[in-house]
Amino acid sequence: MLELTKAATFFASILSLYWAALGAFFIPGLHWQERLFLALARLCLAAAVCLLSGLLFRLPVRTNPDAHLPLTATLPMQLFFWAAPILTLLFLASWYLTCGAPTFTTHYPACS
Repeated sequence: MLELTKAATFFASILSLYWAALGAFFIPGLHWQERLFLALARLCLAAAVCLLSGLLFRLPVRTNPDAHLPLTATLPMQLFFWAAPILTLLFLASWYLTCGAPTFTTHYPACS
């Protein structure tokens, strides 16, 4: 039963990070400040889901071989530690290319 719960919470971690990525890049018509706020809020919720999943991964049960691992070494937390900086860099790159790149001479409406 523990293995099924681990798989379900890990899948929830993946979905929450996917939801954070969608909110960062694919909401049309929002200003970049609103997208930033929504992306940070969704990333915080994804961190909470990954943290809860990581706590479940190191649940001290006799049949759990990963119970001795530190929280940061569990699979959901490692996934979050890789995904969060990548999403941040991609968001900053998209903001720069949309609003701050010197090649754009016209003013993009979502940047004001």
